[in-house]
Amino acid sequence: MADFTLKQLETFVTVAELNSFTRAAEELYLTQSTISSHISALEAALDARLFARDTRRNIQLTSDGQRLYPAAKRVLSECRDLRAIQQGETIHQPLSLGASTVPAQYLLPDLLSGFLKGHADCRYLLKRGDSAQIHELLKAGEISIGFVGAEQDPELLTYEALAVDRLVMVTENSARYRALHSSGVWGRDLLGEPTVAREEGSGTDRTVNAYMHQIGFQTAQLQIVARIDNPETIKGMVARGAGVSVLSALAVQEEVQSGKLLAFEMDEEGLQRKIYMIRRKGELLGTTEQQFCQFVKRAAKLHSNEDVID
Repeated sequence: MADFTLKQLETFVTVAELNSFTRAAEELYLTQSTISSHISALEAALDARLFARDTRRNIQLTSDGQRLYPAAKRVLSECRDLRAIQQGETIHQPLSLGASTVPAQYLLPDLLSGFLKGHADCRYLLKRGDSAQIHELLKAGEISIGFVGAEQDPELLTYEALAVDRLVMVTENSARYRALHSSGVWGRDLLGEPTVAREEGSGTDRTVNAYMHQIGFQTAQLQIVARIDNPETIKGMVARGAGVSVLSALAVQEEVQSGKLLAFEMDEEGLQRKIYMIRRKGELLGTTEQQFCQFVKRAAKLHSNEDVID
């Protein structure tokens, strides 16, 4: 078993997060030589190089360092909990969650409030980003559970499908688009229209790109007038005639029902993708995290026949 200390792990995590030996020394009230000594001892104990320097002497984590970082963070967090227990304190470690844009707006509010009803002492820390960013936050150990709309790294992460999301082409409710809608035009037939698209890296953008490749539509044929990470802003621009957009059917349900927008199915089969809850493979979750995951999966089963968005 590798022989290393908690102080060495703390030093490693601090250097990794501040990206500097000097700043880590200031943060931990140690000399820079002591910081270097702790890192060298940890590398020797693990028989691994944890940091690399570029030509400008900037430091960055090696692949071994990237694998160690989330594990070291968990060890230090659990040690803080043990210290709190020893001192008779009540531990209320927040659930660290991450969600891509639309799950954060349309999926998690019901899940978080529902879980709180049975776990009043639970607290949340929610980080938002596109699907690619949530994957990176999870792999870096900055969150413990994520919600995304696309699989990206099945070798390192566990994906549990929660629901099916249907994507539709939405347009302004004008005479031209009403005539096209009445004549049975599909959403795929409108891919060449001026388009307000989701940001690159989002689950929606990845799904749309995969769909276009499947039907032989070249991305160069798109007329993208804007890329926006907020579906509410996209809906407002589409309603004002800035262009068309592919969005979740439930995300635009109210606007379609009120007549503010028109929705076109992409084709005869409809364009669907799954929403996933993701975790790091092999990671042991805390009690509250396990209870939250079980609650989410039960909720997904109850609504398995309903559309959910991402």
